[in-house]
Amino acid sequence: MHQTFDESTDPSFGPRHVPLIRKVMADQGLDGFLIPHEDEHQNEYLPAANDRLAWATGFTGSAGAAVILTDKAAVFVDGRYTLQVRDQVDTDLFEIRDLVEGGVPGYLEALPKTGAVIGYDPRLHSPDALASLRKAADKAGATLKPVDPNPLDAAWGQARPAQPAAPVVAQPLEYAGEDSAAKRARIGEALGKDGADAAVITAPSSIAWLFNVRGGDVIRSPLPIGQAVLNADGTARLFLDPAKVTQDLPAWLGNQVTLEPPEALAGALADLKGRKVLVDPGQSSAWYFDTLAAEGATVVRGMDPCTLPRARKNAVEIEGARQAHIRDGAALTRFLHWIATEGQASPPDEKEAVTKLEGFREETGLLKDLSFDTIGAVNGHGALPHYRPTDASNERAKPGSLMLVDSGGQYLDGTTDVTRTMAIGAPSDEMKQRFTLVLKGHLHLARVRFPVGTTGSAVDALARAPLWNAGLDYDHGTGHGVGVYLGVHEGPQRISKAPNTIALQPGMIVSNEPGYYKTGEYGIRIENLQVVTEATDIPGGERPMLGFETLTWAPIDRTCIDTALLTDEERIQMDRYHARVLALIGPLVPAEVAVWLESACAPL
Repeated sequence: MHQTFDESTDPSFGPRHVPLIRKVMADQGLDGFLIPHEDEHQNEYLPAANDRLAWATGFTGSAGAAVILTDKAAVFVDGRYTLQVRDQVDTDLFEIRDLVEGGVPGYLEALPKTGAVIGYDPRLHSPDALASLRKAADKAGATLKPVDPNPLDAAWGQARPAQPAAPVVAQPLEYAGEDSAAKRARIGEALGKDGADAAVITAPSSIAWLFNVRGGDVIRSPLPIGQAVLNADGTARLFLDPAKVTQDLPAWLGNQVTLEPPEALAGALADLKGRKVLVDPGQSSAWYFDTLAAEGATVVRGMDPCTLPRARKNAVEIEGARQAHIRDGAALTRFLHWIATEGQASPPDEKEAVTKLEGFREETGLLKDLSFDTIGAVNGHGALPHYRPTDASNERAKPGSLMLVDSGGQYLDGTTDVTRTMAIGAPSDEMKQRFTLVLKGHLHLARVRFPVGTTGSAVDALARAPLWNAGLDYDHGTGHGVGVYLGVHEGPQRISKAPNTIALQPGMIVSNEPGYYKTGEYGIRIENLQVVTEATDIPGGERPMLGFETLTWAPIDRTCIDTALLTDEERIQMDRYHARVLALIGPLVPAEVAVWLESACAPL
């Protein structure tokens, strides 16, 4: 099992450690210290040893930051965590601030002009983020100072969990679809064409993809923590803790890949003197840029060269994703049957629902891990898009309420992420109206055709338009990229209001998840994953058009649909989707579930 940071849920956890951090700050001559959520690898989900923000503050969300000064401290979170942070953090010790509006730079700008020295660890901040922080500190007359070791790690000391050392294993070609040597050769060739001699790779997902390996260092993602230097000729140096190196790994990697311990990384960067080296400022910390520049390399800022190739799944990966989603859809359908039968007679609480669904996935015998902690929300909790039940918050569903469950699994052949919203008892007319508006947007985004070069921001409005026409909206993105037995959140593609320059390309997997949230009452979200398909002609059209193929197969609650609000096209699309669910999932579930599925998938 992966390490989890259980102790951080103790309300005294953060407060007990702030004095320890301040003592080290004083010893280092610091007036403050910056604590990002990110670790050395910019991971979204952190190993226990790298969950510094949680250790210092008690806050366990997946985005945030903190600043500890000698006389005060602040925690920064976005709108997803406004309730959670107050449950986990001592507000007598930490001021709660907005991560987006003002954020840490705004906080630094407002510091009294006393010439404060604020410490930071260059391994934990991207160069772009650091530039923004330095600019803000300058306005306040403060100085940012790199420190090693940082005061938090020094205070944590021997109590800090060991770095994870899960075995790094091969991802067979039957799942990867392309061997590592071929990947390295074409990525290296692209580097050379762009004028770079080498690239430093630090993102665990890129390490996993490039070398066709998987690990277990990061919770909910089969990722190995490590670094690599990829040369333009396709050779590479891969830096892994020797404790992770399995007996078969060297032969799997081949003689063009040199395995080295992490301690050799600094020397490898020094060996790049005089060479042009690509480093991604969004994936790699300032330490890499500073070290390479100090060693005499020419640093080229650019996207991690694995990012786009990894996002464009090959035919084997796409087929694996299809099979993983069918298998996962059968497990989810068993859960939906349970909700529609036993769950109506005796409404479950949130944790019971989560446990039941995870149990059905386990029964597949092929589940490697969840792809994220299951979101199971009833009543008003459904209006919190990233809510997860705890012992303290757990609620039982009420008749006439909605249950929202967002969940996914990690399988050797694919990663799933699916959301269904179900009625407990009879939904209100308002619930049905809002559910149907969300469904209309979901259906539109599933069937849209679009020209080559279209970005996710260009199609985002299609999912929102039915809600907009009713004066409604939601505050999260409509779609994120998803890996194949990798991270459930994968860039660079996304579907959101925020402008982006990355076009949707064949093979990219994205989510389609519009929603609606009524504060304090209920939430609605409908999510399937879909893959971008190759451009094909439309009869009478003048340009080939890309489209989406749906990957997720599980019924959508018909009791929540107001069919009067659907167009004929939408009714036909919904009926075709349910017919496909019945054909694919019906043979895979127990007889009583299959009987129920026929009614759940009956034509509207």
